[in-house]
Amino acid sequence: MSESTLNAITDNPDDFAVQISDQIESFIVSVTEVAKGDDPDSAIPYLLLELSQLLLAGGRLGAHEDFVPVERYEPDIGPEPDVDEMRLKLAALLDPVDVYSEVFDPYEPRTAPVACRISDDLADVITDLRHGMAHYSEGRVSEALWWWQFSYLSNWGPTASAALRALQSLVAHVRLDTPLDALDGLDTDSNADEDDGALEKEAGAVMAAEIGVPLGMQPDGRRS
Repeated sequence: MSESTLNAITDNPDDFAVQISDQIESFIVSVTEVAKGDDPDSAIPYLLLELSQLLLAGGRLGAHEDFVPVERYEPDIGPEPDVDEMRLKLAALLDPVDVYSEVFDPYEPRTAPVACRISDDLADVITDLRHGMAHYSEGRVSEALWWWQFSYLSNWGPTASAALRALQSLVAHVRLDTPLDALDGLDTDSNADEDDGALEKEAGAVMAAEIGVPLGMQPDGRRS
């Protein structure tokens, strides 16, 4: 399909490219708003919802036949927008439950879990999505779809899936009234002598206060 044909059909709200771009743009806008910290109590449930919706778009991209960009070489989109400020705001918002354990490839035998950060994951995902959105905004629809599909399979899909599992686990701990296990060894830049028990207690308090209330939980763990 030619670029001109792809551009022509993007006026149709039912078109695949329009739907994918709308979901991606919605995710970028929503996470940017969450990072502002205006509603910290709802941050984790809201991020869980947004990542779930984004991965629906990713699943559609992954299931689609391979997109082939019109141009042989990727056009220059200029400098990438800086996401460090957003990353730092999200890290502060999610502290001390930002760090979690993840296995990169579930099909690789005896893969050791590594420490990851939800804030890093979200910033990384948004960087990939914005790259494709830059092409889409300039009318290079096939290039945008190719990039979103390729980067879904190679980077932002696994990254978003890992962050989603971490957020789902946090919500489950609150809804099922199960305390977090010790967080020792997870904080990638913490001092080895840090009081892990205090960190675990702090994380549990944050979860109860900031996640439980939006989910309708009472301080004693019951639903309201």
